[in-house]
Amino acid sequence: MSGGAAPARLPGLDLLRAVAVLWTMQFHSFLVGGLGADWHWLERYGWMGVDLFFVLSGYLIGGQLLRPLANGASPSLRDFYLKRAFRILPAFWAVLAVYLLWPGFREAPGMEPWWKFALFVVNLDIDYATNAAFSHAWSLCVEEHFYLLFPALAVLLARKPSAMKFWTVCMAVLLGGIALRSGIWLHDDAIRPQRPWFVEDLYYPTWNRLDGLLLGVMLAAWQAYRPASWARAARHANLFALAGVAVMALAFWLFRDRVGLLGNSVGWPVLSLGLALLVFAGAQPHGLLGGRAIPGAAWIAAISYSLYLVHKPIYGLVQAHWGAVLDGRGVGAWLVYGLASTAAAALLHYGVERPGLRLRTRILSRGAPSA
Repeated sequence: MSGGAAPARLPGLDLLRAVAVLWTMQFHSFLVGGLGADWHWLERYGWMGVDLFFVLSGYLIGGQLLRPLANGASPSLRDFYLKRAFRILPAFWAVLAVYLLWPGFREAPGMEPWWKFALFVVNLDIDYATNAAFSHAWSLCVEEHFYLLFPALAVLLARKPSAMKFWTVCMAVLLGGIALRSGIWLHDDAIRPQRPWFVEDLYYPTWNRLDGLLLGVMLAAWQAYRPASWARAARHANLFALAGVAVMALAFWLFRDRVGLLGNSVGWPVLSLGLALLVFAGAQPHGLLGGRAIPGAAWIAAISYSLYLVHKPIYGLVQAHWGAVLDGRGVGAWLVYGLASTAAAALLHYGVERPGLRLRTRILSRGAPSA
């Protein structure tokens, strides 16, 4: 077995990343009263944008570790963690500092202590009813836990790689997640605790949200360890995209009651499968999804992390100053909220993210072996 090549910059993945952040923003528009009845159908399922980020992360980050392992080499964990740290932390710390130093920046009055954000444990212990400010950092906590734990698991499984071992771990994560979420839902639904238990016990904790990352890693493993099979399947990218749309339709049906047992037991792996099929199609340099760049998608994808970090507080600021004027204006309000968030994200991206990435490049180049 030989490892597949690292994916180049692909327009299909840029498009999916842009869709993920814009879809998530549409969902969070409920914070400012929604953006009109005409957009409610899109807002309803916008939370799925985060799961699309998880699948993309599992595929792209998992591939960084699995490709060298598939070639019989040991990945540089130093380089891996440096890359992740400089990619995530500068912008995150900058936004966290603004949240702490400027209470008016918060989209909600209460906020958990700073150390829960700094240690990336806010998704495991949050009083959502009173401390909802910056609560969208929960997904970053899930990502950070993935970065911390997956390298060790990947190296361990690669010592004596086998399809049986790989599928056993995958099925354990998949079935364990279904059982765990079902048990939590049945328990909390029975006792009805006087708190937002769906968010705190089901939606935020890392152990309930591994399906998307798992499906992304499975894609990365397929490409790294079975490149010939991947290449054959890539010739049918449009069929994979069509299958992804069909599975997503099933996921929409399963989550017609977003907080119900059906969606929160089997819905997550079905949703993740549909998104993984779309990511596979987007990772191919041909086909309807990945064959052509959509103008502006690559730029939105580039600032998507900053946009995710700042869009909720910017919504709050815009509403505080111009909410009465924008109320009920539908597309006009959508444009104002969206453009304000995009401007703040661009400022964060070019002022903090990009300098951090340039510093990362210099540090990594100094640590590279000489010719």
